Amino acid sequence: MKKTFFKTFFISFIAFSLVWSGFIYNTVIKAQGEDDEEVYKENFIDRLMDGKEDITFLVMGVDSKDAKNASNTRTDTMMLCKANKSTGEISILSIPRDTKARIRGRRNDEKINHAHAYGGPELSVKTVKDLLGVDLEYYVRVDYKIVKEYVNLIDGVEVYVPMDMKYSDPVADPPLYIDLKQGQQVLYGDEALQFLRFRKGYADQDLGRIKAQQQFVAAAIEKTLRPANIVNIPQMIKTYYDYVDTNIPFDVVMKFAMKAKNFSSDKVNMATLPGDGEYIGGVSYFILNEEESSKLVNAMFTEHRTVENIDD
Repeated sequence: MKKTFFKTFFISFIAFSLVWSGFIYNTVIKAQGEDDEEVYKENFIDRLMDGKEDITFLVMGVDSKDAKNASNTRTDTMMLCKANKSTGEISILSIPRDTKARIRGRRNDEKINHAHAYGGPELSVKTVKDLLGVDLEYYVRVDYKIVKEYVNLIDGVEVYVPMDMKYSDPVADPPLYIDLKQGQQVLYGDEALQFLRFRKGYADQDLGRIKAQQQFVAAAIEKTLRPANIVNIPQMIKTYYDYVDTNIPFDVVMKFAMKAKNFSSDKVNMATLPGDGEYIGGVSYFILNEEESSKLVNAMFTEHRTVENIDD
C-alpha cells in the first residue's frame, strides 16, 4: 500500500486565516477606538476589498515530512478549490491521483501525480490548468503533519468510519499502522491520519478514499468555524507557518479573511472529476470523461452556480 494521507486547504489555510484575521480586526483594531478604526478602514481594509471576488487554487498533499522542502515526490492528494468572498461559497473538485494527463516536457501522457516529482508545485499547477482549462496560478502544498496537529487543535473531527480499517506497513515513511473500528466516532490526530491514509478496503479504491476525504473536509470545516476555536488562534498560526507552502500573497489572503462571516460549511460544494479506471499497457489510469468534466468545471469554477449531489 502506497503512503496516503489527507491535506486540505480549509484545515491548513482558509479556516484559521479567516478566524485569525477577523479576530485581529475585532479585538485589536476596534479596541483602539472608533477614530482609529475609521482610518484603518480607509487605508487598509477598503483597499484590500478591491479586486476579484473569488480565488482559485490547487491544494496538493505530498509524500514528505516537510512540504516546504519537498522535491522529487509525487502528490498524494490534489484538489482544485475556489472561494468566493462575497457569497461565501467554496468549491472543491477532487482530482484522482491516477488521472492520465499531458505533462509539459514529457513525451507521453502520465499519471497527473507525477507532475510534482518532475517540476514541483509549479508544474502541477500547469498540468491541472492544461487538463481542465481553468485560469490557475496559485497553489497550497502541505504535508501529513498538519493533519495530526490541526485535528488535535480543534478537539477532534466526528466522522462515520464505513468499515473496520486494519493495515500495517512498518517500512512506510512515516510507518503506517491502521486499526479503526466501523461506526460514528470522533477521531483525533493519529486516528484521523489513519482514516485518511486507508485505501485498500474500498470497493472503488482511490475514489472511495476521495469520498472519505470529502466527508472529513465537511466535518472539519464545521468544527473549525465554531466560535469556541478562537482560543486556538495562536497555535493555528504557528501550524500554518510550520507546515504550509503556498504562493498566494498575504494581501490576497487578507482580502478573503476580512469576509470571514460569509463562509460556512453549508456553502461548500464538493465533487470528484468524472471518469473511469482503465488499464493501458499494463498500467492503471483514471481516464476522465471530457464532456462531463467540462460541464462540471464550468459549473463549479466559471458559472458560479451550486453543484448538488454530483457524486450520487
